[in-house]
Amino acid sequence: MAFARLFVFGFLVLSVIYLAVSLYARSLRRENLEDEWAEHHPGDDSSPERAAFIEKGMEQYNASIRPKLIALVYVIPLVAMFAIIIIVNVT
Repeated sequence: MAFARLFVFGFLVLSVIYLAVSLYARSLRRENLEDEWAEHHPGDDSSPERAAFIEKGMEQYNASIRPKLIALVYVIPLVAMFAIIIIVNVT
């Protein structure tokens, strides 16, 4: 029963961490796209072309490997936990 409780609470904590890291990474990418647009088009802060540029950049970000690597937030702690359990039980 304790293992199930550890699994549920661990999953909830890892989900919160995943959500926070994912939102932070997306906001950084969006900010970089906005800065890139401002660098090439000074004074143009509200045009439809700017919005299209940012949306296209975010679509490319979503298709890249970076958002998928954030899923390692789930994998690495679970692998470490199971490795520790196996090492402790073998010795």
